[in-house]
Amino acid sequence: MAAKETTKKAAAGQVPAKQEKAAGKAKPQAKRELSTFSNAYQVKYEEEVRKSLQKRFGYTNVMRIPRIAKITINRGIGEATENPKVIDSSVEELSLISGQKPIVTLAKKSIATFKIRKNAPVGVTVTLRGVRMYAFLEKLVTVVFERIRDFKGLSPKSFDGRGNYTFALKEQLVFPEISYDKVDKARGMSITVTTTAQTDEECKALLEAFGVPFRQR
Repeated sequence: MAAKETTKKAAAGQVPAKQEKAAGKAKPQAKRELSTFSNAYQVKYEEEVRKSLQKRFGYTNVMRIPRIAKITINRGIGEATENPKVIDSSVEELSLISGQKPIVTLAKKSIATFKIRKNAPVGVTVTLRGVRMYAFLEKLVTVVFERIRDFKGLSPKSFDGRGNYTFALKEQLVFPEISYDKVDKARGMSITVTTTAQTDEECKALLEAFGVPFRQR
């Protein structure tokens, strides 16, 4: 009854606007967008990978067990000096591939030989952590590597001696998010997996536990 009376008074101009809004039905809250990123590999690490590494290397301190800290995707674009649009297309592609907007890297100094001026855009990079990092790794293992022609595994010689691993992909079309019709040129990228492992052996074991394939030496 009170709500009806308030509504009638509002219609007659006897109720302030704030009270009129309160008397009406509350507007439903906008639905939150569901995350498109999977945490399957994050769960896999907690429930499987940690235990297998601890058993293999005999860690007595659980904090010593290696984990992936971040994954960095880099693309150098030397042609950006002549075609600035390449930067925009690369930003868009890496955004689709990673689910996170990359940043544009600038030249630290001028290089006359390559017609590069200081602070000119020369590439794009994006660093993934947490759920996005694990989701990207899952996509690499379950989708991307299978789309590479004649793929026989990653090189076991690309560790840096400090427990990190870097490899290159020759083209962006191996990612399902990239449409062939929208690609003007095949452009590759380098991917660095940074871990807390103290040796290359531990890093390799960590990646293998996630299903990353390495070819025989």
